[in-house]
Amino acid sequence: MATHAPEMPILVDDETGVWTTDALPMLYVPRHFFVNNHIGIEEVLGAEKYAEILYKAGYKSAWHWCEKEAECHGLSGVAVFEHYMKRLSQRGWGLFKIQSIDLEAGTCEVRLDHSAFVYVYGKCGRPVDYMFTGWFAGAMDQILQAQGSSIRTVAEQVYGASQEGHDHGLFRVKPL
Repeated sequence: MATHAPEMPILVDDETGVWTTDALPMLYVPRHFFVNNHIGIEEVLGAEKYAEILYKAGYKSAWHWCEKEAECHGLSGVAVFEHYMKRLSQRGWGLFKIQSIDLEAGTCEVRLDHSAFVYVYGKCGRPVDYMFTGWFAGAMDQILQAQGSSIRTVAEQVYGASQEGHDHGLFRVKPL
C-alpha cells in the first residue's frame, strides 16, 4: 500500500473547520460510516427507489463538480472526465478506469475495481455500485454542454464485482 498522500491539496479553514480540495468544500468520513448509512436507507426505501434518488442527486453533483474543477484547473473535454475519474479514485470510492470515451457520440465505458460498496456488501448477487451511475451521466452532460453539444446522456451499471462471474464493475454511458 502506498504511504504517500494523493496529489490533491486539502486545506482546512482554521475558523470554520471546513475542508477544501481544489475549488470545493469536502467532507471526510470513514468508509464503513458512509456505506452503513447507504445500506440503512436502502433497507427502508428498497434498492430500486434509492438508486433513482441517488441517480438524480449524483447527476446534479457531478455536473457541478466538473464545472467547478474545469474552471479551477483550466480543463475541457475528455480531460475533465479523466480528472474526475482520477479524483474519485483518489478519494477511496474505488479505482475508476475509462475503457472508452467518445464525446462526439456521447458514449463512455468506465471500469470499476475495488469498489467501496463491494468491500462491504461482498458477493451478494446484484450490482451495489448504482450510486455512481448518475455521476457518469452528469459529468458527460456538463462536458458536452460546455463544448456546445446538445447531446444528453444516461448511464447504467452493466454489472458489478458483487455479482458472481465478475471481478470488477462496468458502467456504460450513452445518448438519451
